[in-house]
Amino acid sequence: MSVETRLGASFRDPSGFVYKSEGTLLRQVNASYRDELKLLGTSGLYEDLVNNRLLIPHTEVGIEYARTESAIAVLRPEVVRTISYPYEWCFGQLKDAALATLKIQARAVEKGMSLKDASAYNIQFHGGKPLLIDSLSFESFEDGKPWTAYRQFCQHFIAPLVLMSSVDVRLGRMSALYIDGIPLDLASSISKPVTRFSPRIGMHLHLHAKMQSTHGNSKPQAQAKGAFGKNALLGLIDSLKSLVDGLNWDPKGTEWADYYSDTNYSKSAMDEKHRVVGEFLSAVSPLPSMVWDLGANNGEFSALSTSLGFQTVAWDIDPAAVEKNYRLRRDDTLMLPLVQDLTNPSPSLGWSLRERESLLERGPVDAVMALALIHHLAIGNNVPLPDVAAFFAQLANWLVIEFVPKEDSQVQRLLSTREDVFPGYHQAGFESAFEGEFVIDRKHAIAGTSRTLYLMRRRTNLC
Repeated sequence: MSVETRLGASFRDPSGFVYKSEGTLLRQVNASYRDELKLLGTSGLYEDLVNNRLLIPHTEVGIEYARTESAIAVLRPEVVRTISYPYEWCFGQLKDAALATLKIQARAVEKGMSLKDASAYNIQFHGGKPLLIDSLSFESFEDGKPWTAYRQFCQHFIAPLVLMSSVDVRLGRMSALYIDGIPLDLASSISKPVTRFSPRIGMHLHLHAKMQSTHGNSKPQAQAKGAFGKNALLGLIDSLKSLVDGLNWDPKGTEWADYYSDTNYSKSAMDEKHRVVGEFLSAVSPLPSMVWDLGANNGEFSALSTSLGFQTVAWDIDPAAVEKNYRLRRDDTLMLPLVQDLTNPSPSLGWSLRERESLLERGPVDAVMALALIHHLAIGNNVPLPDVAAFFAQLANWLVIEFVPKEDSQVQRLLSTREDVFPGYHQAGFESAFEGEFVIDRKHAIAGTSRTLYLMRRRTNLC
């Protein structure tokens, strides 16, 4: 008997849904989407978007894989290894995702179709590019009909981008509170004092919010008097593109954005750390296909991981560090920088807590790196060492970790503003805490520093 699991986020669209059958990701297309699916192919839109790396490719499999009798086709999309969410993206990623959505819509209109939704959750970063992953997001273009996804685009992209660029980049986290997009009236009220003189922000955010407040949901907010034809729609897309292009954020001024230029590592010590971390990753058996770099900062060691051929997610709490990493390594097809607070990681969200997966639900992975991180968790956030070890043991079978003792300048920096209530924070205490979950496979003291690198193997393999 086949084992099938419907994805928790795939239940709202009557056109079809996504599920797994014997571990294979499949998308059922229902009869109600028959004409649109045919047009997607015959118009040349599917081929155009796939060739331009704007849409995830798929192959059609037998109808016998369908879950219900309403199916007219079953698609097998190319798999995205790591699903990420807008509230985990840096500013540059959200901006690139917005521009990709507008490119897709413009190309769709030219081919006689239109996006019926513009959810940021339909975009994923795959092979270094933001791609649309929902091939059922299109409908036939009707001349005179407004773009029904306009409001959704503004809520999912314009509102957070304006808030992040003009007020505070951390407001991007609001997308986790409002998973159907930040309310336009809220974004307008927060940002208006500093954006009220921008004509395009005024049109697509402030005026849009006022119209939405006045008219409610009675009509799509892209509605204009008279016909809303192709040229008008393309003009709207151009206006949105100009707005998004003009929004910028300078990644500086946060606590850890310049960590590697303000550390006590000499060049020789840093070179040695690179060499040893590379050796440790290469010693993981079997070799990892996926590595998570926790506390990755600007991705220096994540890049080392990808240089060895390992797909790597570079998580860090600092949006400036993640932004710098993204800008430096946009062309690294194995790298995915993301924002993550490990002391308050992304939770399960949405309907029945199944629409958006938590950090833990997206693991485990083959190997985790935790370099220059332990002191931030144990001292900076008062997490006991055994709890840190137990958390890492939920994420991976292999762990490359760096112990940073109290005499290190970075730990002294943390202790300068708090009482030292960490009597067990020393190398012996660290090893004892982690040996409850891991076996120490290798150990290397970095010359010229007080730091030690470890390669650890989980005592019981994760499934």
